[in-house]
Amino acid sequence: MGDDFAGCKVDHRDCRPRHGGDVDGEPVSVERNAADISAERRGEFDIPRLAFGQSRRARHRRVLNRARGLIDNRREHEGEAGDEQDSHRDHSMFEKPDLTGREDRSGNRALAFFGHRQTLMSVPTKRLTAEADESHKGQRLDRFLSERLPELSRTRLQALIREGRVALGLRTIEDVKYPVKPGDRFDIAIPAPAPATPAAQELPLNIVYEDDAIVVLDKPAGLVVHPGAGNADRTLVNALIAHCGESLSGIGGVARPGIVHRLDKDTSGLMVVAKTDEAHHSLSEQFADHGREGELERTYVALVWSAPPRRSGSIDAPIGRHPTSRIKMGIVPVAKGGREATTHYRVLQSFGGGREQTPTASLLECSLETGRTHQVRVHLSSIGTPLIGDPVYGQGFKSKIRTLPEGAQGKFASFRRQALHAASLSFLHPLTGTLLKFNSTPPRDFASLLRALKEL
Repeated sequence: MGDDFAGCKVDHRDCRPRHGGDVDGEPVSVERNAADISAERRGEFDIPRLAFGQSRRARHRRVLNRARGLIDNRREHEGEAGDEQDSHRDHSMFEKPDLTGREDRSGNRALAFFGHRQTLMSVPTKRLTAEADESHKGQRLDRFLSERLPELSRTRLQALIREGRVALGLRTIEDVKYPVKPGDRFDIAIPAPAPATPAAQELPLNIVYEDDAIVVLDKPAGLVVHPGAGNADRTLVNALIAHCGESLSGIGGVARPGIVHRLDKDTSGLMVVAKTDEAHHSLSEQFADHGREGELERTYVALVWSAPPRRSGSIDAPIGRHPTSRIKMGIVPVAKGGREATTHYRVLQSFGGGREQTPTASLLECSLETGRTHQVRVHLSSIGTPLIGDPVYGQGFKSKIRTLPEGAQGKFASFRRQALHAASLSFLHPLTGTLLKFNSTPPRDFASLLRALKEL
């Protein structure tokens, strides 16, 4: 942690620069061409969008501009993800078009329709194939394809099936539960990623690592992750779209960054973001597991009022929407909609109060076993140790500032965010399987607050 954190027994060394190099003192190797190699083995190449059979139902799902036949490939807005802070799997939505012109009823509808619409439907796609053997007999189509094409999430494959982009010979298969038979050879047409809905905006980003599949960054306090109500732009997503540019190969069919976990607006620290569908799928699974069986680890450092009842422990309490406040979460029984949540904490240092008295404040290290919205903030507040500066869960402790020495009161009163920093992050690289470890030193405002506490 450097000089300001001497004696705190926390190792939060700065990460190495982006684009490879050493991470945590050890070399990191990323196979940047793994996706290209696997695609080449499958015989991937560009074809027009309707190069094989399309049923009438499938054609009616296409969004065609009445005059020019253009495709409107939209996606749902991410918005809030309920109580989870994990993956956001959005997919393209298609509305019914207005089709004109005659259709060939001779049975070879794919070729006839393609010939009629060729000039209108020249959207570039890539083609993948998957062939079933005896071991796949009776398996659902979506499950079979997710096993054979791990670079695409099952949700994405289900969307492609329903959009009429999976063909068996001249037949279009739109049923995700279609029972696969040995010898079935499926053609999958994947459209080029649609332009992202949020605008690209050049904003300063602290990128600590980047390759063809992922971006790891140190998010500053004050930066919102997703566009939403009250924050239509100038978010992390807007900045990443501008930063990554054409290197975004598409998440769920849209050229956007894949957010697999979030930090609150006023929480600083490390985040990893996916640049491809394959990376998004892998990271989503790791974050869903929360390190129970895998290598994922996330730790936070927090400055809190008072001190926990023990030097280390776990807070196991379900979290749900607060019954009376729309902006708060709270401890809510599972029977009333709460979701299981577990936070582990360890006291690194306590400040003020003397030997016989309760400390004025403490520095904690926290790790999560689940990823609920506001989890650390709600759990620490529930045991009487809210985060310093937390405007939502620490209001009752504002009067404590007046009990501090005059020199410290100003620093605490001017700290207008929760004192929480995502200090370390480790996970398996989604393509190579390499274990990546990153550490981040808390920002200046956090360090300044800690210096003030040490003087108590």
